[in-house]
Amino acid sequence: MLEKLVLALVYVAQRLKRYFQGHPIQVLTDYKLKNVLAKPEISGKLAQWAIELGEHSTKYKPRPAIKDQVLADFVTEVPTASNGEGSGAGLKLINPDGQEFTYAIKLNFKSTNNEAEYEAFLAGLRIAKKLGVKFLEARVDSMLIAGQVSGTYEAKNDIMASYLSQAKDLMKQFTSCKVVHIKRSENRPADALSKLASTSFEHMGRDVRIEILDAPSVPQRQVLVIQTGAMSWMEPIRACLSSIILPEDKAEARKIRHKVLWYQVHDGVLFRKSFLGPLLRCVDKEKSNYVIREIHEGICGLHAGPRMVVAKIMNAVYYWPGMHTDAVKEIRKCDACQRYAPQTWRPKNHLVPITSAWAFQKWAINIMGPFIEAPGRVKFLLIAIDYFTKWVEAKPLAHITAANVKKFLWEYIICRFGLPQTIVSDNGTQFADKTLQEWLSELHINQVFTSVAHPQANG
Repeated sequence: MLEKLVLALVYVAQRLKRYFQGHPIQVLTDYKLKNVLAKPEISGKLAQWAIELGEHSTKYKPRPAIKDQVLADFVTEVPTASNGEGSGAGLKLINPDGQEFTYAIKLNFKSTNNEAEYEAFLAGLRIAKKLGVKFLEARVDSMLIAGQVSGTYEAKNDIMASYLSQAKDLMKQFTSCKVVHIKRSENRPADALSKLASTSFEHMGRDVRIEILDAPSVPQRQVLVIQTGAMSWMEPIRACLSSIILPEDKAEARKIRHKVLWYQVHDGVLFRKSFLGPLLRCVDKEKSNYVIREIHEGICGLHAGPRMVVAKIMNAVYYWPGMHTDAVKEIRKCDACQRYAPQTWRPKNHLVPITSAWAFQKWAINIMGPFIEAPGRVKFLLIAIDYFTKWVEAKPLAHITAANVKKFLWEYIICRFGLPQTIVSDNGTQFADKTLQEWLSELHINQVFTSVAHPQANG
């Protein structure tokens, strides 16, 4: 019994420390309990406790002030404001003449206290806009809404940020919109309406306008399903070898049945059979790119060509379909090979000089278009340029055929400037026509073809 009393007194002494900041427990005991502890046995026990605790020099430090933003974040995390019958909010609009419009808003979805406050605030803004209000003063008892709208508090939650953004967009539609924070005691009519809306509509008077919100004003959080990549080429073969599962498509199933003869599975790993070498381990697309880069430009990489890289990969017992094609693609991305690889400067074919000794000896001909359709339904342009004088002859055409090209050469070149020695054109169907070539051969006109979309070949 005595020990319990001493523990109780020590607890009282610890409580009294708050009023004597910076003093040890022993000083507090002698100061406050000297007249109370008259019995020798109690004072002895208390002195023993004071000696044991006094060596620690325990001091009291008051708790520092909590910032407003921390309180706002805590209020944001308050549990849902819904009761057994739902949640609601109250709204009261008063015009300058004193006429009142009362609204009870019932929320048919789960929401927190702050979300319900924002729903009421947004509903009030929307209703005031419908009524044609231009100057609005919103009085709210939510310090969170008032602080976030004024910029004092920061909306760290995604949902609160969406509510705040929508509220600011609605406030911009008014000529003047001001948000004022009031005490909860001054907002009792709206609180009563919110409680009334969350219970039932049967007890409401006829003057109360009812509005039901079936969905929140801002989109809720959604879970995004991210697909990491396409199915590996090994999965159908492994499924056929392990569980005899074939694709539903008959053509794909036939291909898998022919492929599985070259593969086998060991401990869940797919291998491909080789003719004279060991089993080749199959890898997917990501690992294949890593294998190519490691062999081509790794520690011992020689920056060899695709054929040598594929041979080294197979010597390292790896395999996947399209090895040579993937090796070519990866090697073309190698910066060192592009910079320092030996280049062949000798042309693959003999160079043909483009010269003209006199005027109207050599003509270059080509077709341009289609353009915007002009009168006469013409939308193509047949152009011929002399190499020596740069003289241009052009004719609009509705249809580009070999007959029209032959007619153009006869009327615009031969009849005006005489027989040319050479005609230069691309190998289009209009110029490579057999009838046109025979006609030019009869006139002893040499026809030279150049590459398509390569103007450097014809000057």
